[in-house]
Amino acid sequence: MQRIAIFASGSGTNAQRIMEYFRDHPKIAVHLVLSNKAEAPVLERARKFHIPTVVFTRDEFYNSRFILDILSVQGIDLLVLAGFLWLIPDYLIHAFPRRIINIHPALLPKYGGKGMYGMRVHEAVIQSGDRESGISIHYVNEQYDEGELIFQAQCPIELGETPETLASKVHELEYRHYPEVIEKVMGDEGSRVKGQGSR
Repeated sequence: MQRIAIFASGSGTNAQRIMEYFRDHPKIAVHLVLSNKAEAPVLERARKFHIPTVVFTRDEFYNSRFILDILSVQGIDLLVLAGFLWLIPDYLIHAFPRRIINIHPALLPKYGGKGMYGMRVHEAVIQSGDRESGISIHYVNEQYDEGELIFQAQCPIELGETPETLASKVHELEYRHYPEVIEKVMGDEGSRVKGQGSR
């Protein structure tokens, strides 16, 4: 059984979809959920699935082996970021080469980088006048949102679109595609997922 660890900082709606998707999977399981916020709703979502949780501090994440030791002991195969806002440290990238993936709520390389998350992204996309947005799933490297792309899917931006309505469209793409891409990556480690944009 291959094991996933999910890192999340917030409500955990993407994490829940991933946990639901793999709940009865014959080969892949969500084995651990980790968060940098003790009050993050994602932790309660994980408990409802009887998935162990870990809360850590900034010092534990960046200046110790605390996280790496936990992941090693638990035999984790893939790290999945689902609304996790901290930059991944070098030691984790080296320990899990091409085995850390993230989802971004826009079509990278546009609208990525430090501070570009959540509603800020959708506001920037609409202000730009772009005609479409979407999601980008990518491997994680040492910089925010600059890792190799694995998959993208698009949605149109309509006349009168608001950040809130665009966010709803993007969430639908996230929920539909992220678990499937995770499954593909774990079954085809090291290969690029061939995805067509959804409209």
